[in-house]
Amino acid sequence: MISKTAMITICGRPNVGKSTLTNALAGEKIAIVSNKPQTTRNRITGILSRGEDQFVFIDTPGMHAPRTKLGKYMVGAVDHTIGQTDGAIVVVEPEPRVGDIERDILRRLSASGTPIILVINKIDRSNAVRIAETIAAYSEEFELDAVVPTSAVRGKGVEEVLGEAEKFLSEGPWFFPGDIATDQTERRLVSETIREKMLRLLSDEVPHGTAVVIEEFVDEGTLIRVRAEIYCEREAHKRIIIGHGGEMIKKIGSYAREDLEAFFGVKVHLDLWVKVKEKWRDSDYYLGDFGYDLKHDFE
Repeated sequence: MISKTAMITICGRPNVGKSTLTNALAGEKIAIVSNKPQTTRNRITGILSRGEDQFVFIDTPGMHAPRTKLGKYMVGAVDHTIGQTDGAIVVVEPEPRVGDIERDILRRLSASGTPIILVINKIDRSNAVRIAETIAAYSEEFELDAVVPTSAVRGKGVEEVLGEAEKFLSEGPWFFPGDIATDQTERRLVSETIREKMLRLLSDEVPHGTAVVIEEFVDEGTLIRVRAEIYCEREAHKRIIIGHGGEMIKKIGSYAREDLEAFFGVKVHLDLWVKVKEKWRDSDYYLGDFGYDLKHDFE
């Protein structure tokens, strides 16, 4: 048998469903999802291996105008990836005009000669006329290899996206073993799962100023013990994260533990602590300490 592989960038503006699509394509939840913009901070790799084919999907942070050094890190993750893969999936919402962010992404991909699949996501919230107008707007301005309407959250159109992505495959050895769904470390998966629960449970301002650091990860076979520290930028935010009588931090831990036990297949003991580091998102030292190192990650 001849093996084939393709590395594919998934990009777009914040909150269009890139991570939901990545999870759907990989067939497993490997990227966190929330209804808040800028949920994804790092490049997340989702891997689908079937038959002789291996697809490597790179979920990138949403393109935006950065206001902090963390924001610059996130944009750097996209900049480093665009034009460096076998193909790209650009995710947009049904909108009958090409936005400035989408235009910038598509121009850069076109200039690099990268094949493009345009995915019009969230069609379950739209109608046929608006979807057709969106297709027309993008097709008039850009040469696209395929356009696929989807509802990633409902799994609609996902197989069609995979069918189009097969055109990006070329003969060669697989990048990863066939039995893994992501190249994220266990510690990264745990920290991202905790952060997802904060994004879902806390008010808009608070979770965007948080970072999760796994201080201890011990696999005892039938039990995984985790000690995680949640960093925020204000004492007021710390009180919100902990909640009255510790109610909120318990809820965050309970929801995260449920997902982690489903992923690892064993019981998880999760010990959460909250600390304050003012303006950490603009500190090179803390960004590096918390796992966001622009110089080393994207050189």
